Amino acid sequence: MPPHTFQLNGEQVSVDVEDDVRLLWVLRDLLKVTGPKYGCGINVCKACTSHINGKAFNPCSVQVKDIQPTDEVTTIEGLADTVKTDLHPMQQAWVDNDVAQCGYCQPGQIMAAVAKVKQCRAEGRAIDDDAIEELRNICRCGTYNRIREAIKAGAENM
Repeated sequence: MPPHTFQLNGEQVSVDVEDDVRLLWVLRDLLKVTGPKYGCGINVCKACTSHINGKAFNPCSVQVKDIQPTDEVTTIEGLADTVKTDLHPMQQAWVDNDVAQCGYCQPGQIMAAVAKVKQCRAEGRAIDDDAIEELRNICRCGTYNRIREAIKAGAENM
């Protein structure tokens, strides 16, 4: 099996795995990073949302061969380290707004929200309801109103 090397949450990692293995399985099964959740495996539910080079992506839809050694993959486990605090402001907003019920989708929701805030700021847009509507993460518990409020609150502190 060929070795694959990339940056994960600030550390260089290498795995020996076939080229066509999805990155989600590399993260969860080989590297024991379980924040990104398996929901659908076809890039629809977004439960696995993480960041690659600062942008949201879904590792369930990316083969490990497509990740370069210089790529920086950040999962929920490494998010707070990007701002050098115990919790990232978006994570704190989730706590403050009591968002989670079952919690399964929450890592993906938070990672998508952080990326959306950064994208909107780069485009000179506000984090308003229209921007939040662009997110497509699915929450089966239906805490969408609390998710919206947490995204807005987290954006204020980012």
